Amino acid sequence: MQRWSSPKATKKLRERVRELTSKRQSGKDVKQIIAELTPVLRGWGNYFRTGNADREFNKMDSFVVKSLRRWQFRRGGQRLTKRHPFTSDQLHGMGLPRLQGTVRYPAQATPRRSSLSRMRENRTYGLKGGYMETGQR
Repeated sequence: MQRWSSPKATKKLRERVRELTSKRQSGKDVKQIIAELTPVLRGWGNYFRTGNADREFNKMDSFVVKSLRRWQFRRGGQRLTKRHPFTSDQLHGMGLPRLQGTVRYPAQATPRRSSLSRMRENRTYGLKGGYMETGQR
């Protein structure tokens, strides 16, 4: 099954990430920014995780890391030599969710119940204390 996010949905997520990492957010700590990004990324990732959206997820992961690095440079002012850019491992270690590797194909997305357990439930429904033998009371 070929399923991935539409260009419109991807564009809306990118706009939301840009909004959360804009110049207006420069007074906040990076952990606050990550805390605001987390529900947005998790929600989008959970919605589009069924199918084969792994290429889009990889692109979105790198876009979010680049946006946070841009935010870091905008926040720092003129002191270019004193700061080192965040690595993606550092950002993910601070709680940034990773979309890469979360894709589940439709059969894996929903847990399957075995028919054996349903049969067991149906057979014992309404009985108290074991199986009833036919012809005995």
